[in-house]
Amino acid sequence: MKTFGKLTLLSVLIMFVFACQKEDANIEKNENKISDEVIAKVAALELNTSDIELRTETFPDGTSKDMYIIEGDVAISPAHLKSMQLYDGVTSEQYRTNNLVNVSGGSRTIKVIGYTGSGYALTSKMKTSLKWAIDNYNALDITLNFELTFEASTNADIVVYMVNGGAGAIAGFPDNGNPYKWVKMYSGMDAYNNNVIEHVIGHEIGHCLGFRHTDWATRQSCGGTSPEPANPYGAIHIPGTPTGYDATSYMKACFNGAEDGEFNNYDKIALEYLY
Repeated sequence: MKTFGKLTLLSVLIMFVFACQKEDANIEKNENKISDEVIAKVAALELNTSDIELRTETFPDGTSKDMYIIEGDVAISPAHLKSMQLYDGVTSEQYRTNNLVNVSGGSRTIKVIGYTGSGYALTSKMKTSLKWAIDNYNALDITLNFELTFEASTNADIVVYMVNGGAGAIAGFPDNGNPYKWVKMYSGMDAYNNNVIEHVIGHEIGHCLGFRHTDWATRQSCGGTSPEPANPYGAIHIPGTPTGYDATSYMKACFNGAEDGEFNNYDKIALEYLY
């Protein structure tokens, strides 16, 4: 089921009731007006244009970068946004672009660090939940293998860290053949049980690999708020996955306090078909 090979899936986690909070004291907002060109590019990628901010993100390695924050938790640099293109349209489960997670030699190991350094360390509960999420990915029949360690290093393909803030998380899209590096968890997630945290971390890792919301067209999991633009490119259905709302999908736009932290059968089918 690797027909499309090294494809990525483009995705978002949005806050509504129990979903991502967009504000964080560790993010400095850039008040520059969002240009018509940027809005048009976001629309062309089938993302919602009603909530775009330019912010300066600071990462655990001390670096900072201006990023567009789209739909509350998708971080894209201006250069990356400019380079992205949409091919073959949106699918019911995923969304294919030319920004791929490359797999050479038939498989690839993705190194993941649960960060333990000062100021950004994960809580004990988040560490356990991260391990469970990684175990879920490694149980799939895909060409990616995930190697998890807990350390105060950022030398990894994906680094999961924590900052102060409400419930939710932020990640981004693959770039230059690599997963997006930074998964930022907000401290408010620690108020949830391990299964819910597992769900959110796993969802964000899905973003790093390119996963898109399963309910991209309606945001039904968020109460139907801020649906994405109508798809002018056509939709390519992934065989074996539903065409309607999938209430238990790992990648639905908004989460709630009853999540079990596991892929459902259709999530597995979609991942194994594309990877």
